[in-house]
Amino acid sequence: MATTLNEVYRLGQSIWLDSFDRAILRSGHLKEMIEKQGLRGITSNPAIFEKAIAHSEDYTDDIHRLAESGEDNEHLFFDLAVEDIGRAADLLLPVFRKDPSDGFVSLEVSPELARETDGTIRQAQRLWEQLKRPNVMIKIPATKEGIPAIRECIRRGININVTLLFGLSRYEEVAHAYIEGMEARLKSGLSLQNIFSVASFFLSRIDVLVDPMLEQKGMKEAKGQAAIACANAAYELYHMIFSSDQFSALKQAGARPQRLLWASTSVKDPSYPKLKYVEALMGPDTINTLPPDTLTALIEQGRPVANLGRNNPGQLMHLERLKQAGIDMESVSRQLEEEGIEKFKTAYRKLLEAIESVREKVH
Repeated sequence: MATTLNEVYRLGQSIWLDSFDRAILRSGHLKEMIEKQGLRGITSNPAIFEKAIAHSEDYTDDIHRLAESGEDNEHLFFDLAVEDIGRAADLLLPVFRKDPSDGFVSLEVSPELARETDGTIRQAQRLWEQLKRPNVMIKIPATKEGIPAIRECIRRGININVTLLFGLSRYEEVAHAYIEGMEARLKSGLSLQNIFSVASFFLSRIDVLVDPMLEQKGMKEAKGQAAIACANAAYELYHMIFSSDQFSALKQAGARPQRLLWASTSVKDPSYPKLKYVEALMGPDTINTLPPDTLTALIEQGRPVANLGRNNPGQLMHLERLKQAGIDMESVSRQLEEEGIEKFKTAYRKLLEAIESVREKVH
């Protein structure tokens, strides 16, 4: 079927939805987007679930039912999430069967575990076992403590969506953690097939932080370029890492590359075109996960063209220019990581408060 999303897919990029709630399942809208528009996956996070639970009645009866068992709010949330994520994964299963690099739904470990390696591994394992589906991914943040958790979860055969990734050096660590996890499996005689991972590079917030720095330095003409330059540099690293001799041996044993996923691709500056990050970063072997408004804009206005990697020398020159101007992109990425963790923690705590509020109302 000729749709914008299918045209993007023909370029080698998959479009996923960065939004999720029970209403989209019950209404049949998700099924329609998959079957008629060409949607190929879903990502979720605590903020998405908080909005769904706090601003609808869709979860009230189930919260009441589960509360009677005496579960705390965190366990209650994950019970709800596992049920919904599982249903969404079932809807996407035909996509996965046709192309096993797609058709995934992602569920995130608690943001409270962002600095806890062992706790992250335990919860990722538990969620993976509860979901019992080949087309789900467990989201783990790309923190220093998350890197060994990613490596170990891949070794165990758990599909991982690495989230909150902002910088190039951390991206290299993430890619190598994936490779090392696969190497450990191979060494143990375990299969490398049917294990999938993506590295989610967050974009728009890079420009949110860097643009004011450029203004202060009298470099207004350079605004709005840092995130796309970082994405292109990451894409170049992706090709270097996954065409290396180190990965070649794994590939021969059945391993797939860990694809790059562009996240946070809705513009935060209203002066920028709505599809600024979406159209600039269309290209092979990638995924773009879009919130509903941006997805609608792509469907209605998008012009699918493979722009990613077309002007890499220019993109790398822009990063060098930032460096010469005294803007340390590694420092920027560390700040964004800390801010991202805190934002997700805040959303997660609000989510648990929303569940508590519903519990109080129904008793």
